[in-house]
Amino acid sequence: MAPSNYHTHTCYCDGRDTPEELVLEAIRLGCPAIGFTGHSYTPFDLSYCMTLENTERYNEEIPRLKEKYKGKINVLFGIEQDFFSAMPTDRYDYVIGAVHYIEKDGNYLPVDDSREQQIKDVERYYGGDFYAYCEDYYRLVGRVYEKTKCKIVAHFDLVTKFNEENDLFDVKHPRYIAAVDAAIEKLLPCPVTFEINYGAIARGYRKTPYPDPRILDTLTRNGAKTVKTSDCHDKRYLLLGL
Repeated sequence: MAPSNYHTHTCYCDGRDTPEELVLEAIRLGCPAIGFTGHSYTPFDLSYCMTLENTERYNEEIPRLKEKYKGKINVLFGIEQDFFSAMPTDRYDYVIGAVHYIEKDGNYLPVDDSREQQIKDVERYYGGDFYAYCEDYYRLVGRVYEKTKCKIVAHFDLVTKFNEENDLFDVKHPRYIAAVDAAIEKLLPCPVTFEINYGAIARGYRKTPYPDPRILDTLTRNGAKTVKTSDCHDKRYLLLGL
Protein backbone atom coordinates (compact mmCIF):
# COMPACT_ATOMS: atom_id res chain seq x y z
CA MET A 1 0.00 0.00 0.00
CA ALA A 2 1.24 3.48 -0.84
CA PRO A 3 1.87 5.98 1.96
CA SER A 4 -0.34 9.00 2.58
CA ASN A 5 0.57 12.68 2.63
CA TYR A 6 -0.97 14.88 5.31
CA HIS A 7 0.49 18.26 4.25
CA THR A 8 -1.03 19.23 0.90
CA HIS A 9 -1.60 22.63 -0.73
CA THR A 10 -3.96 23.48 -3.56
CA CYS A 11 -4.59 26.28 -6.05
CA TYR A 12 -6.61 28.00 -3.33
CA CYS A 13 -3.29 29.09 -1.81
CA ASP A 14 0.18 28.64 -3.33
CA GLY A 15 -0.28 25.14 -4.76
CA ARG A 16 -0.63 24.30 -8.44
CA ASP A 17 -3.53 21.85 -8.57
CA THR A 18 -7.20 21.78 -7.67
CA PRO A 19 -8.20 19.72 -4.65
CA GLU A 20 -10.00 17.20 -6.84
CA GLU A 21 -6.96 16.75 -9.10
CA LEU A 22 -4.94 15.93 -5.99
CA VAL A 23 -7.54 13.49 -4.69
CA LEU A 24 -7.58 11.68 -8.02
CA GLU A 25 -3.79 11.51 -8.07
CA ALA A 26 -3.75 10.08 -4.54
CA ILE A 27 -6.29 7.45 -5.58
CA ARG A 28 -4.22 6.61 -8.66
CA LEU A 29 -1.16 6.14 -6.47
CA GLY A 30 -3.05 3.88 -4.07
CA CYS A 31 -2.92 6.20 -1.05
CA PRO A 32 -5.34 5.29 1.73
CA ALA A 33 -5.69 8.97 2.68
CA ILE A 34 -4.80 12.53 1.71
CA GLY A 35 -4.71 15.45 4.10
CA PHE A 36 -5.35 18.97 2.81
CA THR A 37 -3.74 21.83 4.73
CA GLY A 38 -4.32 25.16 3.02
CA HIS A 39 -2.29 28.14 4.23
CA SER A 40 -4.40 30.13 6.67
CA TYR A 41 -5.21 33.74 5.90
CA THR A 42 -2.60 36.31 6.96
CA PRO A 43 -3.90 39.82 6.15
CA PHE A 44 -0.45 41.42 6.15
CA ASP A 45 0.82 39.14 3.35
CA LEU A 46 -1.42 37.59 0.68
CA SER A 47 1.43 36.27 -1.48
CA TYR A 48 1.05 32.63 -0.46
CA CYS A 49 -1.96 32.19 1.82
CA MET A 50 -5.63 31.61 1.04
CA THR A 51 -7.59 34.83 0.65
CA LEU A 52 -10.82 35.14 2.61
CA GLU A 53 -12.73 34.27 -0.57
CA ASN A 54 -10.58 31.23 -1.26
CA THR A 55 -10.84 30.15 2.37
CA GLU A 56 -14.61 29.96 1.90
CA ARG A 57 -14.16 27.94 -1.29
CA TYR A 58 -11.70 25.62 0.42
CA ASN A 59 -14.06 25.15 3.36
CA GLU A 60 -16.79 24.05 0.97
CA GLU A 61 -14.72 21.99 -1.48
CA ILE A 62 -12.76 19.71 0.85
CA PRO A 63 -15.85 18.42 2.73
CA ARG A 64 -17.54 17.91 -0.65
CA LEU A 65 -14.63 15.78 -1.84
CA LYS A 66 -14.55 13.92 1.47
CA GLU A 67 -18.13 12.82 0.84
CA LYS A 68 -17.77 12.25 -2.91
CA TYR A 69 -14.79 9.90 -2.57
CA LYS A 70 -15.85 8.14 0.62
CA GLY A 71 -14.97 4.47 0.31
CA LYS A 72 -12.18 5.18 -2.19
CA ILE A 73 -9.92 7.36 -0.07
CA ASN A 74 -10.03 9.11 3.28
CA VAL A 75 -9.97 12.86 2.59
CA LEU A 76 -8.86 14.84 5.63
CA PHE A 77 -9.82 18.49 6.04
CA GLY A 78 -6.90 20.29 7.67
CA ILE A 79 -5.31 23.72 7.80
CA GLU A 80 -1.74 25.00 8.05
CA GLN A 81 -2.24 27.67 10.68
CA ASP A 82 0.38 30.38 10.69
CA PHE A 83 1.45 31.65 14.11
CA PHE A 84 0.16 35.11 13.19
CA SER A 85 -3.13 34.03 11.65
CA ALA A 86 -6.31 34.85 13.57
CA MET A 87 -8.57 32.55 11.56
CA PRO A 88 -10.68 30.05 13.55
CA THR A 89 -9.67 26.39 13.25
CA ASP A 90 -12.53 24.59 15.00
CA ARG A 91 -14.02 23.15 11.81
CA TYR A 92 -10.88 21.30 10.69
CA ASP A 93 -9.92 17.67 11.25
CA TYR A 94 -6.45 18.75 12.33
CA VAL A 95 -4.11 21.73 12.41
CA ILE A 96 -0.51 21.99 11.26
CA GLY A 97 1.16 24.81 13.18
CA ALA A 98 3.77 26.89 11.39
CA VAL A 99 5.98 29.93 11.83
CA HIS A 100 6.57 31.74 8.54
CA TYR A 101 7.29 35.20 9.94
CA ILE A 102 9.11 37.02 12.69
CA GLU A 103 7.39 40.13 14.03
CA LYS A 104 9.95 42.88 14.51
CA ASP A 105 9.30 46.56 15.17
CA GLY A 106 5.75 46.20 13.89
CA ASN A 107 6.85 44.46 10.70
CA TYR A 108 6.33 40.85 9.64
CA LEU A 109 9.57 39.43 8.27
CA PRO A 110 9.07 36.32 6.08
CA VAL A 111 11.68 33.70 6.92
CA ASP A 112 11.16 31.65 3.75
CA ASP A 113 10.55 34.23 1.01
CA SER A 114 14.03 34.41 -0.53
CA ARG A 115 17.67 34.39 0.47
CA GLU A 116 17.99 38.02 -0.58
CA GLN A 117 15.01 39.07 1.53
CA GLN A 118 16.31 37.20 4.55
CA ILE A 119 19.74 38.85 4.31
CA LYS A 120 18.13 42.27 3.84
CA ASP A 121 15.88 41.82 6.89
CA VAL A 122 18.73 40.62 9.11
CA GLU A 123 20.83 43.62 8.08
CA ARG A 124 18.00 46.12 8.57
CA TYR A 125 16.37 44.83 11.75
CA TYR A 126 19.18 42.90 13.46
CA GLY A 127 22.32 44.75 12.46
CA GLY A 128 23.51 41.68 10.59
CA ASP A 129 23.19 39.38 13.62
CA PHE A 130 21.72 36.17 12.19
CA TYR A 131 21.78 34.52 15.61
CA ALA A 132 19.48 37.18 17.09
CA TYR A 133 17.17 36.62 14.10
CA CYS A 134 17.19 32.85 14.69
CA GLU A 135 16.60 33.36 18.41
CA ASP A 136 13.46 35.35 17.68
CA TYR A 137 12.30 32.70 15.20
CA TYR A 138 12.75 29.80 17.61
CA ARG A 139 11.03 31.68 20.43
CA LEU A 140 7.94 31.66 18.22
CA VAL A 141 8.42 28.01 17.25
CA GLY A 142 8.50 27.11 20.93
CA ARG A 143 5.07 28.74 21.31
CA VAL A 144 3.45 27.32 18.17
CA TYR A 145 1.37 24.73 20.02
CA GLU A 146 0.30 27.29 22.62
CA LYS A 147 -0.82 29.63 19.84
CA THR A 148 -2.34 27.24 17.27
CA LYS A 149 -3.19 24.08 19.26
CA CYS A 150 -1.69 22.17 16.35
CA LYS A 151 -1.48 18.42 15.99
CA ILE A 152 1.63 18.65 13.78
CA VAL A 153 4.54 21.11 14.02
CA ALA A 154 5.54 22.14 10.50
CA HIS A 155 9.09 22.44 9.14
CA PHE A 156 10.69 23.07 12.55
CA ASP A 157 13.84 24.78 11.21
CA LEU A 158 12.32 26.64 8.25
CA VAL A 159 14.66 29.53 9.05
CA THR A 160 17.47 27.43 7.50
CA LYS A 161 15.76 27.24 4.10
CA PHE A 162 18.49 29.29 2.40
CA ASN A 163 21.34 28.11 4.63
CA GLU A 164 21.92 24.54 3.49
CA GLU A 165 25.58 25.41 2.82
CA ASN A 166 25.85 26.82 6.37
CA ASP A 167 27.14 30.11 4.93
CA LEU A 168 24.63 32.56 6.42
CA PHE A 169 24.95 31.24 9.97
CA ASP A 170 26.49 28.20 11.63
CA VAL A 171 23.95 25.67 12.89
CA LYS A 172 26.64 24.41 15.29
CA HIS A 173 27.07 27.84 16.89
CA PRO A 174 26.24 27.79 20.64
CA ARG A 175 23.63 30.55 20.31
CA TYR A 176 21.85 28.74 17.49
CA ILE A 177 21.88 25.41 19.33
CA ALA A 178 20.59 27.06 22.52
CA ALA A 179 17.71 28.67 20.62
CA VAL A 180 16.76 25.37 18.96
CA ASP A 181 16.96 23.38 22.17
CA ALA A 182 14.86 25.91 24.07
CA ALA A 183 12.09 25.54 21.46
CA ILE A 184 12.33 21.75 21.61
CA GLU A 185 12.14 21.82 25.41
CA LYS A 186 8.93 23.89 25.27
CA LEU A 187 7.29 21.64 22.69
CA LEU A 188 8.24 18.19 23.97
CA PRO A 189 5.55 18.13 26.70
CA CYS A 190 2.90 19.15 24.14
CA PRO A 191 0.68 16.57 22.36
CA VAL A 192 2.27 17.22 18.95
CA THR A 193 3.94 15.31 16.13
CA PHE A 194 6.94 16.84 14.40
CA GLU A 195 7.03 16.59 10.63
CA ILE A 196 9.97 15.52 8.50
CA ASN A 197 9.26 17.85 5.62
CA TYR A 198 10.46 17.27 2.03
CA GLY A 199 8.75 20.27 0.44
CA ALA A 200 11.81 22.42 -0.16
CA ILE A 201 13.43 19.53 -2.04
CA ALA A 202 10.54 19.34 -4.51
CA ARG A 203 10.73 23.08 -5.10
CA GLY A 204 14.47 23.04 -5.65
CA TYR A 205 15.56 25.00 -2.58
CA ARG A 206 17.24 22.18 -0.68
CA LYS A 207 18.66 18.70 -1.05
CA THR A 208 17.74 17.65 2.48
CA PRO A 209 14.49 17.70 4.48
CA TYR A 210 13.59 19.69 7.57
CA PRO A 211 14.61 19.33 10.35
CA ASP A 212 18.38 18.85 10.21
CA PRO A 213 19.84 15.59 11.57
CA ARG A 214 20.86 17.00 14.97
CA ILE A 215 17.39 18.37 15.63
CA LEU A 216 15.73 15.18 14.45
CA ASP A 217 18.04 13.09 16.62
CA THR A 218 17.27 15.26 19.66
CA LEU A 219 13.54 14.90 19.05
CA THR A 220 13.60 11.14 18.58
CA ARG A 221 15.93 10.55 21.55
CA ASN A 222 13.39 12.39 23.68
CA GLY A 223 10.50 10.27 22.47
CA ALA A 224 8.89 12.78 20.12
CA LYS A 225 6.57 11.47 17.42
CA THR A 226 7.42 12.24 13.80
CA VAL A 227 5.63 12.01 10.46
CA LYS A 228 7.00 12.35 6.95
CA THR A 229 5.25 14.82 4.66
CA SER A 230 5.94 16.02 1.14
CA ASP A 231 4.46 19.48 1.86
CA CYS A 232 2.96 19.04 -1.59
CA HIS A 233 2.41 22.06 -3.84
CA ASP A 234 2.35 20.02 -7.06
CA LYS A 235 0.64 16.66 -7.56
CA ARG A 236 3.72 15.32 -9.36
CA TYR A 237 5.51 15.32 -6.00
CA LEU A 238 2.63 14.19 -3.79
CA LEU A 239 4.61 11.32 -2.29
CA LEU A 240 8.13 12.78 -2.51
CA GLY A 241 10.23 11.43 0.34
CA LEU A 242 7.48 9.21 1.67
